[in-house]
Amino acid sequence: MLFRKRLAVFPLILLCCSLLLIPPAPYLSADPEQSAPAAAPSAPPSSTPSFPDNEEARRLMQQTLSATEIQKEIERIAAEQHALEQKTAALSSQAARKKSDIAEKEKRAGAIVRAYYTGDRDPLLTAMLSAKTLSKWFILLDYYEMIMGHDREILAEYEKEYKDLRTTLAAAERSSQELAELRSALEEQKLRVEALHKDINGAIQSSGNPESMAALLEEFTAYWQNIGLHEVKTYFKALSAAMTHLPQFVESRDGVLTRRGMTYELNLKEADLNEFLHSENKLFDNFAFTFKSGSVIATGKSGDLSLRLQGHYTIQEEPMNGLMFHVDSIIFNGLELPDTTRKSLEEEFDLGFYPSKIVSFLRASEVDSKDGVLHVKLTLSF
Repeated sequence: MLFRKRLAVFPLILLCCSLLLIPPAPYLSADPEQSAPAAAPSAPPSSTPSFPDNEEARRLMQQTLSATEIQKEIERIAAEQHALEQKTAALSSQAARKKSDIAEKEKRAGAIVRAYYTGDRDPLLTAMLSAKTLSKWFILLDYYEMIMGHDREILAEYEKEYKDLRTTLAAAERSSQELAELRSALEEQKLRVEALHKDINGAIQSSGNPESMAALLEEFTAYWQNIGLHEVKTYFKALSAAMTHLPQFVESRDGVLTRRGMTYELNLKEADLNEFLHSENKLFDNFAFTFKSGSVIATGKSGDLSLRLQGHYTIQEEPMNGLMFHVDSIIFNGLELPDTTRKSLEEEFDLGFYPSKIVSFLRASEVDSKDGVLHVKLTLSF
């Protein structure tokens, strides 16, 4: 997005506050043990930008946030596409070389097969069977076995290289398909971000003070990129670290894991989960986790920062049986993060739960969450 004029941070805050009649609030880190992000930006905002009550301004902030995150996804896909293009070209070149190298072996293998099919090898067997002396029979036998052994080596070598060629061709085909999917995804995301930019620029120009609105959105973008995203990732990182210790907590907590014949039931109350998370990290002291109608919801606030995370669990079999957490929505300071950000965070941070870490022969078969309890059915797997 192009802005016609950048304002210094402090004058900007004053101007935005006077425009929207909202006093600025000081920045408080979401993590009590961290007062600043790990990597300081070159020109970070000195405080959390005031979130205006003006519906149009908040709508533009939401769109700006989405455009910023989708642009990052475009850059990621473009880099992945470039790498995949190189991989596809290399595989195609490798397959062409293998096909050329195997051509001569294919001719030799074909000649051998034809020889057996047309009976060209029969005279050898006939000569051996008609030998007059035992010594001559052994000589012919050695000669016959040498020819047969050589034939087998040629056929085996051809079979191995043919299988190798087919594997390379299949890999090249998969790579080409992935590349086509990436190109399609890239075009889709480009159309999304172009539409957002068009809408945002139109709304800026039609606002009462385009320069102030443009500067506010630019400041908000800088805040999100330098502080907001770092804070969101701080929570996800802490959750991922805590989940690795959840199996030990479940195992030690009376009444959470019960046995019914050949099956086990895991019933984790939200109160138990909250107690566990609070013991793992002070970051969760102001957070509450609830289980409602198939969803896991986490809400919390620290200073100027608020976060609401909603998701659900599904059963995963490969590469390891477990409960995989899928992010359905993330609302940061009242603004919903786009699907690209949810997917990126879900891939970067593992919030799954693996029953085999409680007992090696347990596997999850069913999962549901309702009325404040996460219910998991576990079966034996030997």
